[in-house]
Amino acid sequence: MLRLLALIECGTRALITAAFGPESERELPYAKRLLPALDKTMLLLADAAFDGNEFLHAVHQSGARFLVRSGGRRVPTSAEHLGDGSYIARIGYGVLRVLLPVRVIEATLTVTLADGTVRTEQWRLITNLLDPVKYPATELVDLYHRRWQAETAYFSIKATMLDGRVLRSRSIDGLDQEVYALLTAYQALIRAGEDALTGRPDIPMERISFTVLLAAATDTVTASHGIFPSTLVDLVGTIGRAALSDLLPAHRRQRVKARTRKNPTSKYGPNAGHHPHKAHNYTVRTTVAFFAHGLKSRSWP
Repeated sequence: MLRLLALIECGTRALITAAFGPESERELPYAKRLLPALDKTMLLLADAAFDGNEFLHAVHQSGARFLVRSGGRRVPTSAEHLGDGSYIARIGYGVLRVLLPVRVIEATLTVTLADGTVRTEQWRLITNLLDPVKYPATELVDLYHRRWQAETAYFSIKATMLDGRVLRSRSIDGLDQEVYALLTAYQALIRAGEDALTGRPDIPMERISFTVLLAAATDTVTASHGIFPSTLVDLVGTIGRAALSDLLPAHRRQRVKARTRKNPTSKYGPNAGHHPHKAHNYTVRTTVAFFAHGLKSRSWP
């Protein structure tokens, strides 16, 4: 098994850098390889696997800002409560226990499904954006949801491009070559989507479908059509025109699907069939609050 970590640009879903290797090595060591790509112009969005003290300090030292989800194992002590419901805390790292000031945002999310089902979740975000006036807590909670674009990019690489196939090489060098080929092809398609929007500032990159890009590129290569333009270079091209003719909706509905914890020994979970398989429309309400008794462990349906 292979583990791949990538730093992905929100909006375009383009790769900034990536690291990969054996799955036996956990996520944080790979994430540390991505740190040199960070700079002061960036805000890093990351999930709860990356809320380690030393890692957050390294991100802060790079000049980048971070907004990271934190788990229930962390027990921050409030040093100052702020007007928007968030609070300042200090987290330690290293042998000397140097303290890094961070802002902690705790919120309850109430999700109401179209069938009337209501569920609540507790969220805790940690950030080095300390000013609650410039960066209100509710806006940061909404912004954090854009992290899901990274999952979309992973799905495009692992599911859409591979389409159920596995890497074929039986050597480390061969596997490296295959992964680099996948990443290169993915990046080329994303850039083709960006080029298609040349002169169309009214269309955001989020409306460009990666599935359409891949299908158009496959058809073009298979038919050997439109690969070498006979006239001046056209940035839109055959792939771009296909993407522009089949844009994703401008306002996509909020949809949710029941999730279950994977069974490590069987694909048939103990609660298979107990939850709806179809996605449901939903509304979400965010309430920023201080969790005096800590954060509950994440629950699974």
